[in-house]
Amino acid sequence: MSDLTTLIQPDRGQAARTIHLVDAKGWEAWLNAQPPRHRAAIAAQKLSPSPYASATLPGDAPEDWSVVSVVANVDRLSPWCLAKLAETLPEGTYRVEGAEPGAALYGWLTAQYKFDRYKKKDDKAQGPRVLLTADPARIDDAVRLGTVTQKLRDWINTGANDFGPADVEAAAAEIAKTYGATFTVTKGAEIEKGYGMIWAVGKAAGKGRDPRLIEIEWGNPDHPRVAIVGKGVCFDSGGLDIKPASGMRLMKKDMGGAAHALAIAELVMSARLPIRLHMLVPAVENSINGEATRPGDVMRSRKGLTVENSNTDAEGRLILGDAFTKAGENNPELMINFATLTGAARVALGTDLQALFSNNDTLASEILAAGESEADPIWRLPLYDPYKDMLKSDVADMVNAAEAPWGGALTAALFLKEFVPDKAEWAHLDIFCWQGSPKPGRPKGADAAGLRAVWKVLKDRYAG
Repeated sequence: MSDLTTLIQPDRGQAARTIHLVDAKGWEAWLNAQPPRHRAAIAAQKLSPSPYASATLPGDAPEDWSVVSVVANVDRLSPWCLAKLAETLPEGTYRVEGAEPGAALYGWLTAQYKFDRYKKKDDKAQGPRVLLTADPARIDDAVRLGTVTQKLRDWINTGANDFGPADVEAAAAEIAKTYGATFTVTKGAEIEKGYGMIWAVGKAAGKGRDPRLIEIEWGNPDHPRVAIVGKGVCFDSGGLDIKPASGMRLMKKDMGGAAHALAIAELVMSARLPIRLHMLVPAVENSINGEATRPGDVMRSRKGLTVENSNTDAEGRLILGDAFTKAGENNPELMINFATLTGAARVALGTDLQALFSNNDTLASEILAAGESEADPIWRLPLYDPYKDMLKSDVADMVNAAEAPWGGALTAALFLKEFVPDKAEWAHLDIFCWQGSPKPGRPKGADAAGLRAVWKVLKDRYAG
């Protein structure tokens, strides 16, 4: 993992190449004001006023050049407007002419991320691109968020052979140690006895990959208690209702919710947010052997509700249900969970929009507004109570998955709602956390989804 503190530096007037920014509405005026050699260079490079387009502008000497880049709005820079430059510019130091990068600092950092754990070292790799800012107060926040995004991407991109339940535990332990937090892991007989749904999902994974509940607690007990829960299915075969090869291909990322929970925990602790944090990650591998849970098996949840397993590939909601119950034993005022929960959410919203469910309109509005301001797109779906009828069981209190082929994201959320702590404001984010094709600042592979929006809500609520 690279040190992001080197990629953003305070502007003290040091030598740097200039980045000129222009948008479509100001394009003609800007172009007309350029000297002939700049207009000739722009024409030769076929620069047009479309976002992310850029061109090199000659200076007085061959080595004295600058760059112009087109952005959507020069008056409000997005997190991604400089990201393509951060990916493509030569190694060196840069400053934006006449403006502060602001939100674009984050994209500058994330654009220079590379996952190379399994690749041969490239001795000819591009060196760092450094961006200057005259607003140094923004640097710590940008680096903090960029660093956890980098960790999150690494965790999700890593193959399940190298990031199983024990590895999630190790990552959480390291974070807890760094910030002096209380770290707890429950597994073995305690999981089997006290967390029936976590046990049922993970018991077939084999020695060393056994199911566990990972917890971090931090902060003043007198501060508001906030629970952050992440789905930690380190690989999902689908269980006995086995997935096809195409569906299993990306299931190393089924612990993306856990990665987000760990990232939020580190953000909270590194910023010393005045809350009592309780992070919970049920970490399992949904595998197949003679001990695997069968369709039709009945599980007893930690809450005491019995659940008939109608589909072993609807496992994420099971482990989250037990984790929710544990979180509720400490009466949090707010609980937010991240989970790569349903394909139905992707069918409804695609891969860019993350699905939000909430039992509180104010909380939902805050998250949606934060998603808008942070360019972290989220869309609210309803907790439509009449659909609870689809979760009825003939032999138990409920089934884990409806047999009807529609409304899958909604019925999954309604299942989770049964385990939400009393009186807690709750938000459930059904996330994808994967880029199928690269975008500026977001290379193909793992990515944060809803992280920046939730972090903004927590800061706005608790940091003032």
